[in-house]
Amino acid sequence: MPKKKNTFKIKGDELMKFCKKMIREGNIRRIVIRDTKGKTYAEIPVTIGIIGFVIAPLLIAVAAVAAMVEVFEVEIVRRNGKK
Repeated sequence: MPKKKNTFKIKGDELMKFCKKMIREGNIRRIVIRDTKGKTYAEIPVTIGIIGFVIAPLLIAVAAVAAMVEVFEVEIVRRNGKK
């Protein structure tokens, strides 16, 4: 299946809400969270098997990271090439 990457600039205080929204869409393979200088803070594989037990702690970690940086670049890798 073709993969599509989209990059978004997100304010730190909106990061967790944005990640939850992307996960709910259901066609996301991976979420990569970086600062504007390119430093990667988190790379979250989003698969059906980890939605419940693993995503919740990862989102707590995302919230902690969001407190440290003002603006993030979030790369979303989708499964089917849709935007």
